[in-house]
Amino acid sequence: MGQTAQQEVQHDAVMVLRGKGVARGIAIGQAVVMGATLLEVDHSFISGDEIDRECERLDQALAAVNTELIQIRSRLPEDAPKELAPLLTVHSLLVSDPMLAEDTKEIIRTRKYNAEWAISTQGQILSSQFAQMDDEYLRERAADINQVIERVVATLSGAEQFALPTINERGGCDLPMIVVAHDISPADMLNLREAHFAAFLTDTGGPTSHTAIVARSLGVPAVVGMSNVRQLVRDREVLIIDGEVGLVIVNPSDLILEQYRRKQRQQAAEREFLLLKKDEPAITLDGVPIRLEANIELPEEAQEALALGATGIGLYRSEFLFMGRDDLPSEQEQYEAYAHVLKTMGERPVTIRTLDIGSDKTLSEEATVAVNPALGLRAVRYCLARPEMFITQLRALLRASVYGRLRILIPMISHIHEVHAVKRYLEQARAELLDEGVALGDKIELGAMVEIPAIAIAIEPFLKELDFVSIGTNDLIQYTLAVDRVDSEVADLFDPLHPAVLRLVANTIQAGERAGKDVCVCGEMAGEVDYTRLLLGLGLKGFSMHAQQIPDVKEIVRQAHTNILRGKVAQSLNYATPIDLEQINA
Repeated sequence: MGQTAQQEVQHDAVMVLRGKGVARGIAIGQAVVMGATLLEVDHSFISGDEIDRECERLDQALAAVNTELIQIRSRLPEDAPKELAPLLTVHSLLVSDPMLAEDTKEIIRTRKYNAEWAISTQGQILSSQFAQMDDEYLRERAADINQVIERVVATLSGAEQFALPTINERGGCDLPMIVVAHDISPADMLNLREAHFAAFLTDTGGPTSHTAIVARSLGVPAVVGMSNVRQLVRDREVLIIDGEVGLVIVNPSDLILEQYRRKQRQQAAEREFLLLKKDEPAITLDGVPIRLEANIELPEEAQEALALGATGIGLYRSEFLFMGRDDLPSEQEQYEAYAHVLKTMGERPVTIRTLDIGSDKTLSEEATVAVNPALGLRAVRYCLARPEMFITQLRALLRASVYGRLRILIPMISHIHEVHAVKRYLEQARAELLDEGVALGDKIELGAMVEIPAIAIAIEPFLKELDFVSIGTNDLIQYTLAVDRVDSEVADLFDPLHPAVLRLVANTIQAGERAGKDVCVCGEMAGEVDYTRLLLGLGLKGFSMHAQQIPDVKEIVRQAHTNILRGKVAQSLNYATPIDLEQINA
């Protein structure tokens, strides 16, 4: 599946385009093509006498945008997607950051740019820094920078933000609307939710972009990263969206429309049927119980995970507490977030990953661009280099442990001495809290991410020191194959089915079985139904994924026979070519 919109067929205005499907489902509707929020920037040199005036204009625009974002957040309706409030907060923090204003004013003073040109230039600098970051979520935060800058430029130029037309304004068309945009900011999403829409298409974005996050929370199909979809699709054209495979059909024939309407009705019925069975256990045909847990980024998502049948939280990405702010979250703030998830899940296990951040993704005043971010001071390396910050997080985790079954997960472990160091800091935090008379949980487990080939190859000594491990397939594939998973020029080489990757996964699972330690997969492979039987055949018993994916994966699990699958997969692992999924799934 390509990362950009590619025109595959064109006949009598019919086009078939492909992008990145990030929210599954079928949508049929009419295109609403949104123009770029950022108008053509006025590039004007100013005189020395105009510098103070331009700086004042900048301050006024930044303040106006911040006020607008705060007001939008305060007026959020109760049924608004839960992701919108924190995303709006991120934008408010960005636009109110004193460094943004000061750095932009420096451009005004030294280069004699007008305010619009200066803020646009500073936005490009920041966006470029974020775009070079290794972490996919953080890399896509470049979109936050762009959206904030677009809003400021629009305010400076006196342009109004876009307003989505209503159904009546569109000539009474009875088709739902499909939003086609370059990108969609959290604030703009409020306009969209008030309209009758069916799907999102964007030029930019990826699995963790705002569009993807909100689309999944609403259950709306979305295809992103299409590069030039706004140039290929015209306003009011009829579209078919298949969010599972990233397919977009423009101006389909009546026959194709009817085929997809039948498919749409079938999917809706299947989804309802699966949700009725959400409380049934995930047990294979040969009686093997499988753990289906949820990946979350925000504490509030734990409730959704329960509603969709999750047996626990397999990955809580704590770095979301640290992003989009100038300061570190306090111990109390972290404690409240962790405690909320543990309380919500009750007796179910909750796996919280410690801060996965690096020298290329720190507080704004510390930010640097690493020579090679993927191999630099990130994750556990970063935490061990900043023990005060790390102990604060460990204290918050230990305090919250009284409310449930806490599992602490350490990212990017590659050396056994890193495990030993983490244990020392964990013991230090525990001793401090006990001296303060703070109650702690009885059983706290410690685990590590298996995302570097070194630990997957030499897993046995790590298992002796740890209670569990969790395989991060995204990074494991990237490091094993030396392929940047977001580089379009080598995207075809990023292959989860490469025999080297699968042997590393198999080695980890088998070693865990021998040692009696839990092994889970929390990467993208865990939530893809095409890979469910393959992972079961490798012996996996723990899956963690986006909550919306759990019903579909559970259905595959309940129809699978692990002994049969193990035989098929074991034979295929001996091949030099990627494994044949059709043979496994037959």
